[in-house]
This record gives sequence, C-alpha cells and structure tokens, in this order.
Amino acid sequence: MVSAAELHKELFTQPLPSFEQIKKNAAVANSSERVRQALCQKAQEGSDALSCGVILWLCGKPNEAEACLKKAKECAVKFLILGSILRDKGDYDKALSQFDQAGKYQAEAMTASLEKAETCRRAGRLEQAKKELKACANFENVSAEYHYQLGRIFEGEGQYEQAAAQYETAVNLDPNHVAALFQLAYTNDLRGDENLAVEYYRQVIKIAPPHVNALLNLAVLYEDCGKYDKAIQYINAVLRAHPNHAKAALFKKDIESSRVMIYDEEREKRKDRQNKILEIPISDFELSVRSRNCLKKMNITTIGDLLKITEAELLSYKNFGETSLMEVKKILESKGLHLGMSLESKLAAAAAGSSGPGQEDSPEMLSKSVDDLELSVRARRAVAKLGLKTLFDLVGKTEAELLGCKNFGVTSLNEIKEKLTGFGLSLRKLD
Repeated sequence: MVSAAELHKELFTQPLPSFEQIKKNAAVANSSERVRQALCQKAQEGSDALSCGVILWLCGKPNEAEACLKKAKECAVKFLILGSILRDKGDYDKALSQFDQAGKYQAEAMTASLEKAETCRRAGRLEQAKKELKACANFENVSAEYHYQLGRIFEGEGQYEQAAAQYETAVNLDPNHVAALFQLAYTNDLRGDENLAVEYYRQVIKIAPPHVNALLNLAVLYEDCGKYDKAIQYINAVLRAHPNHAKAALFKKDIESSRVMIYDEEREKRKDRQNKILEIPISDFELSVRSRNCLKKMNITTIGDLLKITEAELLSYKNFGETSLMEVKKILESKGLHLGMSLESKLAAAAAGSSGPGQEDSPEMLSKSVDDLELSVRARRAVAKLGLKTLFDLVGKTEAELLGCKNFGVTSLNEIKEKLTGFGLSLRKLD
C-alpha cells in the first residue's frame, strides 16, 4: 500500500495507474482526516482535471469530482469513475452507460463487466448481474473480485452459505481483499457466530490502513460481551484518525455509560411495592355495606380494578351514589392513586403510538418484522435483547424505555428513530 505522498505523486503522473489500483488506494486517501484534507488541497491546486477528479472521488467528494471529470479528457478511467459516482447516487442506468463508454476507451473487459455486475446487483437486478458475471467466467479461481461479486449476488438471493463460500475463495486468492474479508466477518456476525466474526474483523484491521467499519463492529462485539476496555480501544483507534467521526464519538459515550451502568435495585423495589398495592383486596378497607355490595356486583375486588374504571362508570351503576364515590376516592388517595388511572395511561400510550404519520391506519405496516428496518448490527442486537419482533412492538416503546436497556445507547436510539421515520412511524411519547 502506497503512502499518502506517494499516492499524490502517482495520481499526478501520467499515465495514471489502473482503475483497480486507484480503488485500492481509496483506503490510503481516507486513512485520516489530515491525509484526506491534504490530498483535497493538492487536488484543488492541481491543473490536471482528470487527476483532480480522481483524488476528489477517492476523498469522498463525488459532486466536485464529477465536475472535474466532465472537463477531463476522455479515457477509460474517467468513465469508470463517473459510472461509480452515478451508481452511488442511485442512477443505475446512466452508470451502466458510463461503464459501456469505458469499454469503448479500452477499459479491460473484466473490469467493465465487474462494475456493471455490481451496478445491476445494487439496483436489485440480480439476473442481469449474473449475466454480466458470465462474461468473466474464465476468471473463476483466478480473480478474487469475481468471486466477491458472485458472493454478493448469492447474498442478495438469500443463499448465505454459497455467498460465504465465494468470499472464502476470494480471500484465498487475495488475502488482502478487504471487502471479501469484511463481508465474511459481517455475515458470521449476523448469523450469531461472534467468535468467527471477530477473527475475520481482526484480519481486516491488520491490513493498513485499518478499516473503520471493522473497528466499529469489533467495538460493538466486545461491548456486547462486557469487554469494555477492548471496545474503547477500537473506538479510540477510529477517533485518532478521524477525530470528527460522529458515530464513533457516540459509540464511545454509549460504551462508557455501559461500564458504569448498575442495576437499580431501589427502582425494582418500588415497582414491587406498587404491584403489591394494586393487588390489595377491597375487603381490607372499611367501606359501607352499600359500597361494598355494589363493588362486589361490579366484580371490582382489588385496588387495581378501581384504576380501570372511571367516576362516571361508577355513578352510573344502580345504588352507587356520591357518598360511595367519596369513600372509594378516599381509599385511593391514601395510596396516591385515583380512579381511571390505568385507562388514562392506556389512552396516552395509544394516542402516542398512533401519532406518527400513517401509524393509525397501517396495521399491515405495524405487523412488519423489525428486520425490515435493516438496522446495524449494534441496534439489531439491542432490539433482539428487548424481545421486539414487529414494528408494533417497537413503536410501543418510549425513548426512555429503550435507553434503559443495558448497552442500548443514543447511537442505536437515533438510528431506530431515523429508520422508523422512513416508514412513517415513531416511538411512543409520554408528553
């Protein structure tokens, strides 16, 4: 892997390296904020539109890169990068057109086919992606990228074992194929094989410069098993290179909170005491014969039952008058309770739960699995620990209830809120 200085020199020297080599150097360009800023500055000072466009693209500035590349001379690299930019924007047909143009300017046939296969896969056109890969079939057991792309297609079809086998072949052909290694780690992570996931993630970060998402996922896995110092170590590795990395900063706060989180014994005791109060029989209190008989006929036998009925409902019952009502209210007030209390809580929950756009009228939406949110590994684990299986289960929770779960932090909360918003839903509110 070249250094940042060597990369700059390489990209401003003609002829340019191959598109495959340029892509591999993206990790160097983004190894730290300092390196990225230095390269962007050099690109803006340069006069060659093609080289400037390549650097800006590597540094994550697609719009600026596209503007430069449109002014550059026509060549295979120009069209391959323009195709990649359009693909990332979701403009798949125009991207495919650019890759076709690259072929007309002597781009390697396999390179163009692999880029087109990835584009079709991202567009959800898996059969078309397979057809593109058939053009590269003679590179089977030769090209790591071929097997990686084939693995991604299998994964898109839900054939995870076949996908993993292709990633393993890719890694055997190229032990430094970061994408294949990361996908192997991520696949095992999702399948619950955490030990194997850690092993692959650790292989990924040994390839310089370390892969940021691999570091973050390792931190999540170590936090989940209570190894907080190890988790912080990986988060700090990200923040040293990228001090302004928002997700890493939030993860660090979450992990530090988990380190000091303790079981609130007093709160649990209060909850037990409250439950015991609700189970107290009405017969334990001094009531007039009329009041006692009315409540018995209404099948109200405990304090908890009184919280489920309103004043109006009690008064509507034959022989239950204001005197009896005052007796009952006095009993509840002595316990800090009032009539209809449980009903008010349920109504507030129902109102809040249907407050998001479309929630009230979308039973089919609410019955969807939480898997449809496509959450990150961290958030998905947190939701699983809470036993939330459907969107209905999730929107019934408040922010406070989610944050009260061990290892569930602000990062996961913000991600879930954002995903729910995309479905026109929101978490329950108590205000």
